[in-house]
Amino acid sequence: MWMMVRYKVKRDQLERHLELHSAVYEALESSQPDGLREATFQLEDEVSFVSFVEAEGLPVPGVEKLEEFQRYRADLDERCDEPAVMTPLRVSGSFRFH
Repeated sequence: MWMMVRYKVKRDQLERHLELHSAVYEALESSQPDGLREATFQLEDEVSFVSFVEAEGLPVPGVEKLEEFQRYRADLDERCDEPAVMTPLRVSGSFRFH
């Protein structure tokens, strides 16, 4: 299953968001959850983000239990100007992407 997640954080929350976001990726790197591949991109405006997630299913077992993920999600809605929108994707072609 592929998913695209788009959201936009408030400019005054950007630094905190980036810290929490980095902590999640560090925890994922340490825990190496099976069945998950993810990449997040910060867009040119600095406050918009797009994540591409490949997962065997959502939620991915173990991820929601990570303390760093729980901290990240706890006030995500308050940090955002535009809430996260999850869009399922169907791969119609790729080159060295998966």
